[in-house]
Amino acid sequence: MRILLTGVTGQVGWELQRTLMTFGEVITVERSASHPSLQIDLAQPETIRRIIREIKPDLIINPAAYTAVDKAESEPDLAMAINGIAPGIIAEEAKRIGAAVIHYSTDYVFDGNKTTAYTEQDQPNPQNIYGKTKLAGEQAIASVDVPHLILRTSWVYSLRGKNFLLTMLRLAQEREEIRVVDDQIGAPTWSRMIAEATAQIISQASQNISEFLAAKGGIYHLTASGKTSWYGFAKAIFELEDKKSDRKLQRLIAIPSQEYPTPATRPAYSLLGSQKLSDNFGLVLPDWQRSLELVLVKNNS
Repeated sequence: MRILLTGVTGQVGWELQRTLMTFGEVITVERSASHPSLQIDLAQPETIRRIIREIKPDLIINPAAYTAVDKAESEPDLAMAINGIAPGIIAEEAKRIGAAVIHYSTDYVFDGNKTTAYTEQDQPNPQNIYGKTKLAGEQAIASVDVPHLILRTSWVYSLRGKNFLLTMLRLAQEREEIRVVDDQIGAPTWSRMIAEATAQIISQASQNISEFLAAKGGIYHLTASGKTSWYGFAKAIFELEDKKSDRKLQRLIAIPSQEYPTPATRPAYSLLGSQKLSDNFGLVLPDWQRSLELVLVKNNS
């Protein structure tokens, strides 16, 4: 199988490079690729069409996205070009060559007004530009008659890139006190678990990948098990890092969202239920605390 993979410098794309190797030829493309033939800019539709038509993959996997949630409020057109319009172009080109598409979305497509986990049947109602553009991307793919899988995930972190985990580790070396929001609930999800789950889904395709996704595709929620707040996430990070002596942090303080205003409104409750993923693919991701332990303890041992 020939796989075209975008976003390889991102958290999920980086991990996918490794997990996809067993399925065949993985061709990675990015805006800063050294060879012009592998340069793709999701804000420029012509580069998307050129790359796909030249490579002619069997499967296109698109973890690339505009992920600066607050900055998106002041750059809505760019965020929409990358998150909303580009996925539709990818889907159109995939249909043109008979390929399938795997795409990643977010818990931020929901408004956060529920108090139980969101299912794939719940109506999206994004409250910020980032969420609106990611929903537009989902809808753009779904509007094209192409075999596809859309995996919504949440609170993605790893030991690379920009994410909450790395921000907390940095701030702990710089500050004696950190104040973290305690009234937004979700599931921190390690990028490696997302990549490995994706590979496990692909491995179940006993037939052509397009036929497989035509039969079992659609939208699925893919997050770690369990739930916590940003404060709970931070507390767990520092408890696992507690034996290290290069920290200045002495106090971690829980605060309400109104004490930490941001340009983009975050959903108060964005837990995603993954029962559909379990029912259709037999996959259940580990508890978020177990994954965090693997990242901070096992990876550093």
